[in-house]
Amino acid sequence: MSTRRTALKTLAGTALGAAAFDSIAMGMDTPMKLKGNIRHSVSRWCYASIPFEELVQISKSLGIESVELTGPEEWKVLNKYGMTSAMGWMDPWPKGTGLTSFFNNPKNHDTLVELYTSLIPQAANAGVRNLICFSGNRNGIGDYQGLLNCQKVLKRIMPIAEKNNVLLTMELLSSRDSHPDYQADNVEWGAVLCEMVGSPNFKLLYDIFHMQSMSGDHIRNIRRYHQYISHYHTGGHPGRHEIDETQEIYYPAIVKAIVATGYKGFIGQEFVPSSKDKPAMVESLKKSVLICDV
Repeated sequence: MSTRRTALKTLAGTALGAAAFDSIAMGMDTPMKLKGNIRHSVSRWCYASIPFEELVQISKSLGIESVELTGPEEWKVLNKYGMTSAMGWMDPWPKGTGLTSFFNNPKNHDTLVELYTSLIPQAANAGVRNLICFSGNRNGIGDYQGLLNCQKVLKRIMPIAEKNNVLLTMELLSSRDSHPDYQADNVEWGAVLCEMVGSPNFKLLYDIFHMQSMSGDHIRNIRRYHQYISHYHTGGHPGRHEIDETQEIYYPAIVKAIVATGYKGFIGQEFVPSSKDKPAMVESLKKSVLICDV
Protein backbone atom coordinates (compact mmCIF):
# COMPACT_ATOMS: atom_id res chain seq x y z
CA MET A 1 0.00 0.00 0.00
CA SER A 2 1.30 3.45 -0.88
CA THR A 3 1.91 5.69 2.11
CA ARG A 4 2.57 9.37 2.68
CA ARG A 5 6.14 8.60 3.66
CA THR A 6 7.05 6.80 0.43
CA ALA A 7 5.15 9.31 -1.69
CA LEU A 8 7.02 12.19 -0.12
CA LYS A 9 10.34 10.62 -1.06
CA THR A 10 9.19 10.91 -4.65
CA LEU A 11 8.02 14.48 -4.08
CA ALA A 12 11.43 15.47 -2.78
CA GLY A 13 12.83 15.07 -6.28
CA THR A 14 10.01 16.96 -8.02
CA ALA A 15 10.55 20.62 -8.91
CA LEU A 16 7.81 23.21 -8.65
CA GLY A 17 8.55 24.54 -12.13
CA ALA A 18 6.12 25.38 -14.92
CA ALA A 19 3.41 22.80 -15.52
CA ALA A 20 3.79 20.47 -18.46
CA PHE A 21 0.19 19.35 -18.38
CA ASP A 22 -2.04 20.75 -21.14
CA SER A 23 -5.41 21.10 -19.43
CA ILE A 24 -7.01 22.58 -22.53
CA ALA A 25 -6.05 19.53 -24.55
CA MET A 26 -7.63 17.40 -21.83
CA GLY A 27 -10.86 19.37 -22.22
CA MET A 28 -10.55 20.99 -18.80
CA ASP A 29 -10.02 24.65 -19.69
CA THR A 30 -13.36 25.54 -18.06
CA PRO A 31 -13.65 24.57 -14.37
CA MET A 32 -16.15 21.80 -13.71
CA LYS A 33 -19.38 23.14 -12.22
CA LEU A 34 -20.22 21.71 -8.81
CA LYS A 35 -23.22 22.02 -6.49
CA GLY A 36 -21.41 24.02 -3.83
CA ASN A 37 -22.75 22.17 -0.77
CA ILE A 38 -19.26 20.94 0.07
CA ARG A 39 -15.79 22.31 -0.59
CA HIS A 40 -13.40 19.95 -2.32
CA SER A 41 -9.72 19.30 -1.68
CA VAL A 42 -7.12 16.75 -2.76
CA SER A 43 -4.12 15.40 -0.86
CA ARG A 44 -0.80 16.17 -2.50
CA TRP A 45 0.99 12.94 -1.59
CA CYS A 46 -1.51 10.78 -3.50
CA TYR A 47 -0.34 12.40 -6.77
CA ALA A 48 3.40 12.43 -6.14
CA SER A 49 4.14 11.57 -9.76
CA ILE A 50 2.53 14.80 -11.02
CA PRO A 51 4.55 18.04 -10.67
CA PHE A 52 2.94 20.28 -8.09
CA GLU A 53 1.96 23.24 -10.27
CA GLU A 54 0.49 20.83 -12.78
CA LEU A 55 -1.61 19.20 -10.06
CA VAL A 56 -2.82 22.62 -8.96
CA GLN A 57 -4.00 23.40 -12.49
CA ILE A 58 -5.72 20.03 -12.87
CA SER A 59 -7.42 20.41 -9.49
CA LYS A 60 -8.69 23.89 -10.26
CA SER A 61 -10.15 22.66 -13.56
CA LEU A 62 -12.13 20.05 -11.60
CA GLY A 63 -13.64 22.63 -9.26
CA ILE A 64 -11.29 21.64 -6.43
CA GLU A 65 -10.32 24.63 -4.27
CA SER A 66 -7.42 23.15 -2.31
CA VAL A 67 -4.35 20.94 -2.56
CA GLU A 68 -3.70 19.90 1.02
CA LEU A 69 -0.95 18.40 3.13
CA THR A 70 1.25 21.09 1.68
CA GLY A 71 3.71 23.52 3.26
CA PRO A 72 4.78 27.17 2.99
CA GLU A 73 6.61 26.92 -0.35
CA GLU A 74 3.65 25.19 -1.97
CA TRP A 75 1.20 27.71 -0.49
CA LYS A 76 2.85 30.37 -2.66
CA VAL A 77 2.03 28.39 -5.79
CA LEU A 78 -1.55 27.78 -4.62
CA ASN A 79 -2.05 31.49 -4.01
CA LYS A 80 -0.87 32.16 -7.56
CA TYR A 81 -3.89 30.20 -8.83
CA GLY A 82 -6.39 31.56 -6.30
CA MET A 83 -6.40 28.30 -4.36
CA THR A 84 -5.58 27.31 -0.80
CA SER A 85 -4.39 24.43 1.35
CA ALA A 86 -7.30 23.10 3.38
CA MET A 87 -4.81 21.31 5.64
CA GLY A 88 -1.29 22.65 5.96
CA TRP A 89 1.76 20.98 7.45
CA MET A 90 5.53 21.11 7.70
CA ASP A 91 7.68 18.86 5.54
CA PRO A 92 9.90 17.57 6.92
CA TRP A 93 8.83 17.58 10.55
CA PRO A 94 11.55 18.44 13.08
CA LYS A 95 13.97 15.59 13.75
CA GLY A 96 12.52 13.03 16.13
CA THR A 97 8.91 14.04 15.49
CA GLY A 98 6.25 12.87 13.06
CA LEU A 99 3.25 10.55 12.95
CA THR A 100 4.72 8.11 15.46
CA SER A 101 6.18 10.63 17.92
CA PHE A 102 4.26 13.83 18.49
CA PHE A 103 2.21 15.56 21.20
CA ASN A 104 1.80 12.61 23.57
CA ASN A 105 5.59 12.44 24.08
CA PRO A 106 6.67 15.20 26.53
CA LYS A 107 10.19 15.12 25.06
CA ASN A 108 8.76 16.69 21.90
CA HIS A 109 6.87 19.54 23.56
CA ASP A 110 9.42 22.35 23.35
CA THR A 111 10.32 21.42 19.77
CA LEU A 112 6.69 21.36 18.65
CA VAL A 113 5.82 24.60 20.43
CA GLU A 114 8.71 26.25 18.59
CA LEU A 115 7.54 24.74 15.29
CA TYR A 116 3.93 25.90 15.55
CA THR A 117 4.94 29.30 16.94
CA SER A 118 6.70 29.82 13.59
CA LEU A 119 4.30 27.93 11.32
CA ILE A 120 0.99 29.36 12.53
CA PRO A 121 1.71 32.99 11.51
CA GLN A 122 3.05 31.77 8.15
CA ALA A 123 -0.19 29.89 7.60
CA ALA A 124 -2.30 32.89 8.56
CA ASN A 125 -0.38 35.14 6.17
CA ALA A 126 -0.93 32.62 3.34
CA GLY A 127 -4.64 32.31 4.07
CA VAL A 128 -4.23 28.73 5.35
CA ARG A 129 -6.63 28.24 8.26
CA ASN A 130 -5.95 24.65 9.26
CA LEU A 131 -2.72 22.88 10.28
CA ILE A 132 -2.44 19.17 10.91
CA CYS A 133 -1.08 17.60 14.07
CA PHE A 134 -0.87 14.09 15.55
CA SER A 135 -1.05 12.29 18.85
CA GLY A 136 1.91 10.01 18.19
CA ASN A 137 2.13 6.32 19.02
CA ARG A 138 1.32 5.02 22.49
CA ASN A 139 4.73 3.44 23.14
CA GLY A 140 3.42 2.25 26.49
CA ILE A 141 1.64 5.54 27.30
CA GLY A 142 -1.89 4.86 28.59
CA ASP A 143 -4.81 6.63 26.98
CA TYR A 144 -5.45 8.90 29.99
CA GLN A 145 -1.80 9.89 30.30
CA GLY A 146 -1.73 10.48 26.55
CA LEU A 147 -4.64 12.88 26.92
CA LEU A 148 -2.86 14.76 29.70
CA ASN A 149 0.39 14.97 27.73
CA CYS A 150 -1.37 16.28 24.61
CA GLN A 151 -3.45 18.74 26.62
CA LYS A 152 -0.35 20.17 28.28
CA VAL A 153 1.43 21.07 25.05
CA LEU A 154 -1.71 22.17 23.21
CA LYS A 155 -2.50 24.64 26.00
CA ARG A 156 0.86 26.26 25.22
CA ILE A 157 0.09 26.53 21.49
CA MET A 158 -3.56 27.59 21.56
CA PRO A 159 -2.98 31.28 22.40
CA ILE A 160 -0.99 31.83 19.19
CA ALA A 161 -3.48 29.75 17.19
CA GLU A 162 -6.38 31.81 18.52
CA LYS A 163 -4.52 35.07 17.92
CA ASN A 164 -3.94 34.14 14.27
CA ASN A 165 -7.34 32.48 13.71
CA VAL A 166 -5.68 29.18 12.72
CA LEU A 167 -6.91 25.75 13.78
CA LEU A 168 -4.74 22.83 14.85
CA THR A 169 -6.43 19.64 13.75
CA MET A 170 -5.41 16.23 15.08
CA GLU A 171 -5.81 13.39 12.61
CA LEU A 172 -7.58 10.21 13.68
CA LEU A 173 -5.72 7.21 12.24
CA SER A 174 -6.21 3.45 12.35
CA SER A 175 -4.04 1.57 14.82
CA ARG A 176 -5.46 -1.71 13.47
CA ASP A 177 -4.11 -1.27 9.97
CA SER A 178 -1.72 1.30 8.57
CA HIS A 179 -0.55 3.01 11.79
CA PRO A 180 -0.04 0.36 14.49
CA ASP A 181 0.01 1.70 18.08
CA TYR A 182 -1.19 5.21 17.08
CA GLN A 183 -3.02 6.72 20.05
CA ALA A 184 -5.69 8.99 18.49
CA ASP A 185 -7.37 6.03 16.84
CA ASN A 186 -10.99 6.74 17.74
CA VAL A 187 -13.27 9.75 17.72
CA GLU A 188 -14.26 9.34 21.38
CA TRP A 189 -10.66 9.82 22.57
CA GLY A 190 -10.29 12.80 20.28
CA ALA A 191 -13.53 14.40 21.52
CA VAL A 192 -12.36 14.09 25.13
CA LEU A 193 -9.10 15.82 24.21
CA CYS A 194 -11.02 18.64 22.52
CA GLU A 195 -12.99 19.16 25.74
CA MET A 196 -9.82 19.10 27.82
CA VAL A 197 -8.06 21.66 25.60
CA GLY A 198 -11.16 23.84 25.64
CA SER A 199 -10.32 25.97 22.61
CA PRO A 200 -12.35 26.45 19.40
CA ASN A 201 -9.00 26.34 17.59
CA PHE A 202 -8.34 22.68 18.34
CA LYS A 203 -10.37 20.12 16.38
CA LEU A 204 -10.18 16.66 14.78
CA LEU A 205 -9.57 15.35 11.29
CA TYR A 206 -12.05 12.53 10.79
CA ASP A 207 -10.42 10.22 8.26
CA ILE A 208 -13.24 8.04 6.95
CA PHE A 209 -10.87 5.43 5.53
CA HIS A 210 -9.07 5.00 8.85
CA MET A 211 -12.21 5.08 10.98
CA GLN A 212 -13.79 2.43 8.76
CA SER A 213 -10.93 0.17 9.80
CA MET A 214 -11.45 0.94 13.49
CA SER A 215 -15.22 0.97 13.96
CA GLY A 216 -17.25 2.19 10.98
CA ASP A 217 -20.55 3.70 12.21
CA HIS A 218 -19.66 6.95 10.43
CA ILE A 219 -23.04 8.61 10.18
CA ARG A 220 -23.80 8.17 13.87
CA ASN A 221 -20.31 9.37 14.81
CA ILE A 222 -20.57 12.41 12.54
CA ARG A 223 -23.93 13.37 14.03
CA ARG A 224 -22.66 12.89 17.58
CA TYR A 225 -19.20 14.45 17.32
CA HIS A 226 -19.36 16.90 14.40
CA GLN A 227 -18.73 19.89 16.66
CA TYR A 228 -15.22 18.57 17.25
CA ILE A 229 -14.42 17.93 13.57
CA SER A 230 -12.85 20.53 11.27
CA HIS A 231 -11.88 18.34 8.32
CA TYR A 232 -12.67 15.02 6.61
CA HIS A 233 -10.59 12.65 4.47
CA THR A 234 -11.80 10.01 2.02
CA GLY A 235 -10.29 6.74 0.86
CA GLY A 236 -11.68 3.49 -0.47
CA HIS A 237 -11.70 0.61 2.00
CA PRO A 238 -9.97 -1.77 1.89
CA GLY A 239 -6.90 -0.76 -0.09
CA ARG A 240 -7.18 3.05 0.04
CA HIS A 241 -7.99 3.33 -3.66
CA GLU A 242 -10.94 4.95 -5.43
CA ILE A 243 -14.12 5.65 -3.43
CA ASP A 244 -16.40 4.15 -6.07
CA GLU A 245 -18.45 0.94 -6.22
CA THR A 246 -15.29 -1.19 -5.94
CA GLN A 247 -15.08 -0.72 -2.15
CA GLU A 248 -17.28 -1.08 0.93
CA ILE A 249 -17.98 2.52 2.01
CA TYR A 250 -20.98 4.33 0.53
CA TYR A 251 -19.71 7.88 0.40
CA PRO A 252 -22.81 9.74 -0.86
CA ALA A 253 -24.73 8.90 2.33
CA ILE A 254 -21.79 9.85 4.54
CA VAL A 255 -21.25 13.19 2.80
CA LYS A 256 -24.99 13.96 3.02
CA ALA A 257 -24.75 13.37 6.77
CA ILE A 258 -21.77 15.74 6.95
CA VAL A 259 -23.63 18.46 5.04
CA ALA A 260 -26.68 17.98 7.28
CA THR A 261 -24.60 18.99 10.33
CA GLY A 262 -24.06 22.43 8.78
CA TYR A 263 -20.43 21.71 7.96
CA LYS A 264 -18.91 24.39 5.69
CA GLY A 265 -15.37 23.07 5.42
CA PHE A 266 -13.50 20.79 3.04
CA ILE A 267 -13.56 17.12 2.22
CA GLY A 268 -10.10 15.99 1.13
CA GLN A 269 -9.73 13.18 -1.39
CA GLU A 270 -6.97 11.01 0.06
CA PHE A 271 -7.18 7.87 -2.01
CA VAL A 272 -4.30 6.45 -4.03
CA PRO A 273 -5.30 6.12 -7.71
CA SER A 274 -5.22 2.51 -8.92
CA SER A 275 -3.72 3.52 -12.26
CA LYS A 276 -0.41 5.29 -12.77
CA ASP A 277 -1.61 6.59 -16.15
CA LYS A 278 -2.10 10.33 -15.81
CA PRO A 279 -5.42 10.66 -17.71
CA ALA A 280 -6.83 7.73 -15.73
CA MET A 281 -5.67 9.32 -12.47
CA VAL A 282 -7.38 12.58 -13.38
CA GLU A 283 -10.55 10.77 -14.40
CA SER A 284 -10.73 8.86 -11.10
CA LEU A 285 -10.20 12.10 -9.15
CA LYS A 286 -13.00 13.73 -11.14
CA LYS A 287 -15.31 10.78 -10.46
CA SER A 288 -14.55 10.87 -6.74
CA VAL A 289 -15.25 14.60 -6.52
CA LEU A 290 -18.62 14.03 -8.19
CA ILE A 291 -19.43 11.17 -5.80
CA CYS A 292 -18.92 13.58 -2.88
CA ASP A 293 -20.66 16.51 -4.57
CA VAL A 294 -24.05 15.82 -3.01
